[in-house]
Amino acid sequence: MTLSADEYRDHLETTAVRAGFAFGGVVLPSEHDVSVGKLRFRYLDWGTKGQRPILFLHGGALTAHTWDLCCLALRDEFHCIALDQRGHGDSDWAPDADYSIGAQREDIRGFADRLGLDRFVLVGQSMGAINGLAFAAARPERLSALVMIDAGPEVRRRGSSRIREFVNGGAKPETLEEIIERALAFNPRRDRQILRRSLMHNLRRQPDGSWSWKYDRRRFQPLDHDTHLAERRRLADNLANVTCPVLVVRGAESDVFHQEDAERLAKNFPHGRQIIIEQAGHTVQGDNPKDLVAALREFLG
Repeated sequence: MTLSADEYRDHLETTAVRAGFAFGGVVLPSEHDVSVGKLRFRYLDWGTKGQRPILFLHGGALTAHTWDLCCLALRDEFHCIALDQRGHGDSDWAPDADYSIGAQREDIRGFADRLGLDRFVLVGQSMGAINGLAFAAARPERLSALVMIDAGPEVRRRGSSRIREFVNGGAKPETLEEIIERALAFNPRRDRQILRRSLMHNLRRQPDGSWSWKYDRRRFQPLDHDTHLAERRRLADNLANVTCPVLVVRGAESDVFHQEDAERLAKNFPHGRQIIIEQAGHTVQGDNPKDLVAALREFLG
């Protein structure tokens, strides 16, 4: 990470207070690498092994750190693990640019096997939710519950196009201020000073002093995007395979995942429920982590 341990702890304390959490103390996660197939994956372990495990999967262009406040809030009750998925954060990029749902589904299987997670809860947002759904449909016996945040087989083109424009923007290295301005224009719900520090987990500093994002842009190319959408729609035929309880979460202000799509998705699972998180857009865990944590606690019992 670019932040020092002290800066990271201070950042978590500040963001926790702003989000409405009251923690007795901030415990930092441990960082680990594990090889799955030919790729090396970075993950954050928030401790409390022996508790019910939750695997958190971030959305496209994000990293495991998007779950920091959720994991910090839940770490006393669950064994929280957040993964940098292939092509993101400090995990390897796929040398063949294979970012298919099938490849990422197998990453989840291999990662869970390496960590000895025989049965666990999977929480995913956007891309992470779709990868989690693919895993749940293929290996339903491995999950005790699935939480899908602001994503489903159907996608609204306007909202998804806006996201693609943002992640494909800034192809050339940028100054930190340029990145902050673009990020605030994309999501004005965020606080500038908090955003400045949280972006440190998503950026690499180049030798010339400019900054670049920690994700493989090939993941977001138009041809791959169309293939990805076709894969997503095929998942709709396998919803009945998901036998565990499923919570479908939608950000009330999301332009990516509409309410009728969320309701339809939840109804098509054998054991599905749907909720709305107010004061949140597509990135629910960043916009309103406190209400999301409350919903997770209630759902997971």
